[in-house]
Amino acid sequence: MTIKVIRPGLLTSIQDLGRYGYQKYGVIVSGGMDAYSLRLANLLVGNAENEAVLEISLSGPTLLVEEGTLFSITGGDLSPTINGEPVPMGKPVYLRESGVLQFGACKSGCRCYFSVAGGFAVAAVMGSKSTYLRAGIGGYQGRALQAGDELTVDAPGKKSTQFIDNLTQKKSTSSSVFHTTDWYVGREHIPAAGDSVRIRIMLGSQYEQFNETSKARLFQDAFQVTAQADRMGYRLAGSALQLTEPLEMISEAVALGTIQVPPDGNPIILLADRQTAGGYPKIGQVAAVDVAKVAQIKPGRKICFSKVSIKEAEELYLAREEHICKLSKAIQLKMQ
Repeated sequence: MTIKVIRPGLLTSIQDLGRYGYQKYGVIVSGGMDAYSLRLANLLVGNAENEAVLEISLSGPTLLVEEGTLFSITGGDLSPTINGEPVPMGKPVYLRESGVLQFGACKSGCRCYFSVAGGFAVAAVMGSKSTYLRAGIGGYQGRALQAGDELTVDAPGKKSTQFIDNLTQKKSTSSSVFHTTDWYVGREHIPAAGDSVRIRIMLGSQYEQFNETSKARLFQDAFQVTAQADRMGYRLAGSALQLTEPLEMISEAVALGTIQVPPDGNPIILLADRQTAGGYPKIGQVAAVDVAKVAQIKPGRKICFSKVSIKEAEELYLAREEHICKLSKAIQLKMQ
């Protein structure tokens, strides 16, 4: 089975949960910006959570999808339709006949994830199918999708086949080209409309080296996501954050969600395609559960930071993992 790219959209690439174990050699992790939505997309079609999906940013692609495809779309709402008919999000969708899947206006969030039962048949590079765009490795020929590309889909596994059987057994008098369910998984982490998005952070390694005014502004002021926002990181604009005195640092490891402050005082949140080490002082670290929320914030929107302890961040992370585990079990029960 194949999926043909008619139009590629702004940035559509193949991503899984990332390429781990190679940062010591200078190879970045990559992977989905919103790992939570990526995992849900795979669970909804019976794939392993780490299977490769399409990550679609802001302006989505137009795809020709063959009949018999089981897929799901999670994350930001980019107004997906098949042959002009709205496609529900957060649900398993079984296509009864071939159709054109088109993404339109971005209603909420800024990234969505398109998974297919069986996953995309691309070779794993260093243990991952993720596309490392700057190095040109992984994914589909190491690059973002282009018009005319044809993506091969692997055969569905046992669980996916069970999901397909469940959907095709449903009796329907609808003229719709697809079957789906009457239930869905939620999108609680997608930022709602409003002035600013609250993000929970821990204090960074060099937090105490910043002056008192900057430490207060970090939690009192709002910072705007600038146009310099991509898979590597989000550059923010707002009150300049300043050190008490110049600091000469030896470059050290950075992590997903690290908040660095370059000399101009405007913080940068490091994301999926972050470098492996950095030499700017780190004022904060985004809690792991809120990285997915950051990834769904459009340029132009504002962020406010709230302080949490490492213990609180760990508890939030464990609660999220328990939630995903329960969702996985619930989906499996619903699709039996």
